[in-house]
Amino acid sequence: MKVKGRSKKVGNRLSFRLVKDNISRKIMIVCTSIIFLLFISFVVLLVLKSNLVISKYSIKELLFSSFWEPENHKYGFFSATFGTFIVTVFSMIMAIPISILAAVYIAEYSPNKLRRYLSSFIDVLAGIPSVVFGLCMLLGFVPIFSVLLKKWFQIETTGMCLFTASITLTVMVFPIIVSLTVESLRALPVELREISLSLGSTKWQMIKKTLFKAAGPGIISAILLGFGRALGETMAVAMVIGSKNNIPTSLFASGQTLPSLIISSFGEMMSVPEEQSALIFVALTLFVLVTVSNIIAKVVNNKLKKRWRY
Repeated sequence: MKVKGRSKKVGNRLSFRLVKDNISRKIMIVCTSIIFLLFISFVVLLVLKSNLVISKYSIKELLFSSFWEPENHKYGFFSATFGTFIVTVFSMIMAIPISILAAVYIAEYSPNKLRRYLSSFIDVLAGIPSVVFGLCMLLGFVPIFSVLLKKWFQIETTGMCLFTASITLTVMVFPIIVSLTVESLRALPVELREISLSLGSTKWQMIKKTLFKAAGPGIISAILLGFGRALGETMAVAMVIGSKNNIPTSLFASGQTLPSLIISSFGEMMSVPEEQSALIFVALTLFVLVTVSNIIAKVVNNKLKKRWRY
């Protein structure tokens, strides 16, 4: 009788556990479906709202014309696309080496106590709102930068230019790349370091040839996440780039990016349906660019994981 009672209790527990698992699975399916439906609804909404300008103008004209003059019914935003590309690329060129070297120092060279302080500081820096970065650059860096360029290189500039925007994005993506790179390096087993050092490698050789390869997918993910942040950043860039809708002739000229174009024209767009539709098409273009870049990043990251695993 005792054996039968115990088996019945075990059966009841197993049945209850299966019911909980089934409920949990259904809840996760519902949550995943909601996220997917939200994504699709965003795409549909952007397409429908931008249909007015697409029906009047060719997509080629919208994408590759550099004349953004809503008062003359010209809605080409190639200059903003070009500015987005330049600012993002230059910010990543500056941010990647600085961030990775800083992460290597924090993870491998700094004492434990200093590492905790630096990691906490980086985490706090990552949480600062973008408008604060933009305001600090506008009030501090922009006037100093314009004076130094004129004094040292005889370059006339207001300081509100592509280079200033690139510096701003560099500061903003720095904590993201550093934090994730440090986590990737610290997650590696101590035995990996000991084996490499025991074979006669110096510490830098161990980091360069062993740790970078083992933590490669995590580092690449950190870089790609920083790239996505730089590509879609709005407020900080809008405050320091100058917001001029022309193709810049140098890094020290004012320009425009897709997000800053949207935010700078947002106030007046509600009263003009055609301009509203044009700006929503700009948002759709930015949405597609960010989505495609994230997909490419995921594919590259998966391939690197498979390659380095073996």
